[in-house]
Amino acid sequence: MKPDISSAQSILVIKPRAAGDVVLSTPVIRNLRRAFPSSVIDFLTERPFADLVRGHPDVSDVLVFDRATMSGLDLIRSVRGRRYEMVIDLFGNPRTALVTFLSGARVRVGYRFRGRQYAYNTRIEPRGGAVHNVQFNLDAIEALGIPVVDRSPFVPFTDSDREYVEEFLHGLPRPSGPLVGVNTAGGWYTKRWGVQQFAQLCDRLIAEHGCSILLTWGPGERTHVESIRGAMREAPNIPPPTSFPQLAALLSRCDFIISNDTGPMHIAAAVGTPVLGIYGPTNPALQGPYGEGHLTIRNESLTCLGCNLTSCPIGHPCMRELAVPEVLAAFLNLREARGGPSRSGQGAPPAAPRPSR
Repeated sequence: MKPDISSAQSILVIKPRAAGDVVLSTPVIRNLRRAFPSSVIDFLTERPFADLVRGHPDVSDVLVFDRATMSGLDLIRSVRGRRYEMVIDLFGNPRTALVTFLSGARVRVGYRFRGRQYAYNTRIEPRGGAVHNVQFNLDAIEALGIPVVDRSPFVPFTDSDREYVEEFLHGLPRPSGPLVGVNTAGGWYTKRWGVQQFAQLCDRLIAEHGCSILLTWGPGERTHVESIRGAMREAPNIPPPTSFPQLAALLSRCDFIISNDTGPMHIAAAVGTPVLGIYGPTNPALQGPYGEGHLTIRNESLTCLGCNLTSCPIGHPCMRELAVPEVLAAFLNLREARGGPSRSGQGAPPAAPRPSR
C-alpha cells in the first residue's frame, strides 16, 4: 500500500556522491517538483558535489555534508532539525539509511538492501543490475505513485560560468574542424584508457580530421593531462581550472566529447553534447551516457566486461587491449551520425546560450 504523500510540504532527496551519480539522480528532482510545485524540495550531498545541484531551479536548498568538519551526528541533527515530511534515500549506504531513519519523516523511502531495510517504510526492490542508473533512481518515486514525465538529467550553470568559458575559448585558434573535448581521468584506474592510447587518438584527430582537442581535467588531474600532452606530437588545448558549473558550460561548447566512464561524461550528456564513452569494467547499458545520440565503445572480444572491479587480476585487458583505430572509428561514426556545422568551427556562429533555468 502506497503512503499518502498528497500533503507533503517538505521533502529531502539524498545522494551524497559521486559526480556522475548525482547528475543521474537529477530527474528525480524535476519530477518531484512537477508533483509538488509549492513544496520545499532539498537535496543532501557531500561538499565536492554540491555545485552540481546548487542553482538547480527545482531545488529549494542544498544540504552539504562536509566530511572534514561534520560528524555523522552533526548530519543527523541538521536533517532532523528541518522536520521533513518525506525523505528519499537514493544511496542506501549505512550512513544515509541511519540519517533517513532518524530524520523524523513520516514517509521514508529507500532500497531493500541487506541490513538497511529498517530505515524505510517504503521499500524498493533495487534493480541496479537490470536498469540504467537514471531509472534506478526514478524507481524510488514511481514506488510512491509519482508520475515520471521528464527523464533528462540536468546540470545548472550561470551566465558568469558561460562568460568564464567564453573568455578562454576566445583565446584559442579558430579550428577548421570540430572542437572535441577529451576527458581522460576516472575514479577507478580500471575505467581509464591509457595515456599513450589517448595521445595517439588525439594526434590522429588533429592531423587526419582537423579537430581541435580540449583535454579537460579536474582536481588532482592536471599532471595526468600534462602527461598526455607530453606524449602527443600535435598541440592540444588545456583549459583553466573549472568548477562543475563552469565545466558544464565548457562541455556545452564542445562539438563532441570522448570520455572514460566518469562524472564529466555524464555532465556532457546532460548539457546535450554528443558523447563517445569508453567502457570496460562498467556496463554502458546501466551507466552509459544518458539520452539519444551517444555512442559507447569497448573491447567486445572479452567475456569479463562489466565486472565492476576496481582492481583487475588479469592485467586490465578491457582497456589495455582496446585499440586506437577502434576508438577512432567509433568517433567517426558518432561524427557522421551527428553531422552538421560545428559549434566552434571556422565561420560557425557561437552556440546559442543554454538556459541556466
